[in-house]
Amino acid sequence: MLRVNAERFPEWFRGEIPALARFSRRLRREREPSLYGDEETGAPPDELYFREDAEEALKMAEYTSNVILKLLSELSLKCS
Repeated sequence: MLRVNAERFPEWFRGEIPALARFSRRLRREREPSLYGDEETGAPPDELYFREDAEEALKMAEYTSNVILKLLSELSLKCS
């Protein structure tokens, strides 16, 4: 949706869209196995994921949060 609506965002934010889309795809793919494990092999989540995986997901979430907070701050200034 970000790519489809890119023209609605400020130029600096459009430059962030490829990274945000990549993070979204990655975290979406990992969501189910991180909660339920791998049904085919019977491996629970704690055998599939490690601390490094969690740290990487957290970095993606923090980066996304910072970008969105900047965008919201900028938009709220324009609306004031």
